[in-house]
Amino acid sequence: MNLNQITIPSLDVKKASEFYKTLGLILIVESLPRYVRFECPDGNATFSIHQVENLPKGDGITIYFEEDNLDDYVSYLQQKGIIFTSEVEDKPWLWREAHLKDSDGNQIILFKAGKNRKNPPWRVNTSN
Repeated sequence: MNLNQITIPSLDVKKASEFYKTLGLILIVESLPRYVRFECPDGNATFSIHQVENLPKGDGITIYFEEDNLDDYVSYLQQKGIIFTSEVEDKPWLWREAHLKDSDGNQIILFKAGKNRKNPPWRVNTSN
């Protein structure tokens, strides 16, 4: 099994689409005002946005995008006017992260984890 598609809700798909294009996602399907789909510049994953009348309540959605050159990428996005809620910092779980929100308030975490994403030192041993 492979996770290959995520869809998030938006009140304004066009506005959200512009935001994610600024992040560097590649638009592959445009059916405004109700739907857009992107492919990630690395890997095979796709990411889509669909129009809703109301956003989910509570903590909402958190989206993680991994970037090998995180510090340079964050600087690049800041120069394009993207506002971050936290600067790039090292986390105790061995990831380097920066946080921001999209136009619908979804939490986005840009990170670099390398081998620690799937193989942290505390990984559960799955061999029997």
